[in-house]
Amino acid sequence: MDPSRIIDSFPAPSFRGAQEQALRDIRDAFADGNDVVLVRAPTGSGKSLLARAIAGSAATVDETSPAQATDAYYTTPQVSQLDDVAEDDLLSDLKIIRGKSNYNCIIRGEEETPVDRAPCARKRGFDCSVRHRCPYFSDRAIASNRQIAAMTLAYFMQTAGSDVFRKRDVVVVDEAHGLAEWAEMYATIDLKPRTVPVWDDIGVPDVAAAGDPVERASRFAEALVGVCKREKDELLTKSELTPEEAARRDRLQELIGELQWFVEDYRDPQSPTTWVVDQHDGEGSPIAIKPLDPAKYLKHTVWDRGNKFALLSATILNKAAFCRSVGLDPSKVALVDVEHTFPVENRPLYDVTQGKMTYEHRDETLPKIARLAVRLMAKHPDEKGLIHCHSYAIQAELRRRLAEMGLGNRVRGHDRDDRNVELETWKATDRPEVFLSVKMEEALDLKGDLCRWQVLCKAPYLNTNDSRVARRLEDGQWAWYRRAALRTVIQACGRVVRAPDDYGDTYVADSSLLQLFDKTRTDMPDWFAAQVDRMTKPDLPEFDPVAAGGRGGNAGNAPGGTANLGGSTSRSSGASGGGSGSRRGPGSSGSRAGGSGGTSSSGSGGRKSGGSSGGSDDSGRSNHPLSDVWGE
Repeated sequence: MDPSRIIDSFPAPSFRGAQEQALRDIRDAFADGNDVVLVRAPTGSGKSLLARAIAGSAATVDETSPAQATDAYYTTPQVSQLDDVAEDDLLSDLKIIRGKSNYNCIIRGEEETPVDRAPCARKRGFDCSVRHRCPYFSDRAIASNRQIAAMTLAYFMQTAGSDVFRKRDVVVVDEAHGLAEWAEMYATIDLKPRTVPVWDDIGVPDVAAAGDPVERASRFAEALVGVCKREKDELLTKSELTPEEAARRDRLQELIGELQWFVEDYRDPQSPTTWVVDQHDGEGSPIAIKPLDPAKYLKHTVWDRGNKFALLSATILNKAAFCRSVGLDPSKVALVDVEHTFPVENRPLYDVTQGKMTYEHRDETLPKIARLAVRLMAKHPDEKGLIHCHSYAIQAELRRRLAEMGLGNRVRGHDRDDRNVELETWKATDRPEVFLSVKMEEALDLKGDLCRWQVLCKAPYLNTNDSRVARRLEDGQWAWYRRAALRTVIQACGRVVRAPDDYGDTYVADSSLLQLFDKTRTDMPDWFAAQVDRMTKPDLPEFDPVAAGGRGGNAGNAPGGTANLGGSTSRSSGASGGGSGSRRGPGSSGSRAGGSGGTSSSGSGGRKSGGSSGGSDDSGRSNHPLSDVWGE
């Protein structure tokens, strides 16, 4: 790595905001001998451009011997972040590679077949005459030879040990704040009918019935490996498989690897990993085997993959705690803080707390938040809003109550299967609809008039029923627990203000958030602490569903109390009653102008982390994010 090249590698024609100073600080941190530099860069810093500049400092083939690592990786856990990179002309020299399931076969008659289910994956000895033109293998070949290869964190981790994607000189991880949690999530083994092809052929014990649940789970894992191997070997005797059989074979192989890794790590007395097991319904029910402190897993899948690392995020809150969680030596890690260039008055926080949203208080508080939402709709009659519901249970109850008040036509929601479709439909409309979201605190770009106000409905504490969370709290790790919630809050606050001249209001509805701010003050970035310090109580209109109906004051009763998802109900012009229909400038509460659309979707397309208390997304994994890389 040559840190002196970082500034010259910046891909834009000019710097904006604090970018030039940030790159100077990053350059100096690497020049001082640090192996890892944490870059705490707030929303709007242009982290992808900073990442490209850092990657440009990697050693080249001309500068090194054949045995030395060269070039760079760019990786991010967010699929949407990778999509943004693909669409950015300034980042066109990053070659993106995705998993096989994202590409279709080009053989005649197989054009709708994903590459991981194509004839080359189904037929023994199949000689593909067009492999050189295969979109997956072509992209992979180009990425493996390009100076900067870009991929999701899931793909990056799965290619550890690959002869194609070997160790490189520089690795840049964007949105790196959740690296430990992502590693735990990827290493978690979910055993249930949907993920275990031989589920009906095995007897699932109650692992907590006697002795150590983890020990009993390891014995069950060893037995399950034997059953999976026999089933896989039987499939391998066939000369040709159906697509379904190919998927079954691949899942069996993946499951065998997961279980063997768990048993080996659990029985290794030198391993730093602590394993915990969840099985809520006893014998015959699903089992989740989860690692804590996955430093060993990260060493193999991340830290052994490069010489120097840059980890970028707005919410790496505590350097020492972060380093402990991912297995890094803090003495070899530097933290660079990037100045926030968005005026604090453009991103105000407002205290509209209605009470606690903990499980025992929710029945009392949630109706108050529903009435608050009506008043906020009247405050913003011509502007789109977002309510972070935290869980589908909260979302459903808010949606029902707002529909009963006649506001169904101004409210849009989503479920687990249509979240991206409904999000994009909401973003595309120019009507002042309010979107009730679940788990959209990150990787969502709502610049300009896409959204001018949002509500934090509940403090996003992790689910204490999750064995990983419970174990840490038993060990007294309350500071970790609160930092995780604060991190999510800060991410959420960054959804609606995306540029220095953008502006939007964030309303705090759960009084537990005020306690969270008090207890995490020392972990807050200065720019977020400034927002908290300026927090005030706003003047809101009286409760009036008619005024909250938006344009024309028509709440538009939805038949049967159901919100209209189609977005086709017309409204007349002219807001009525209590709202602030006028456009006002930055720094004032209420309706504002400006901005244009953007696109984003959250998640890695695969396994999700543990849920949150009060009805969180518990859909599990529909497709394991690491399952489609190999199978050559």
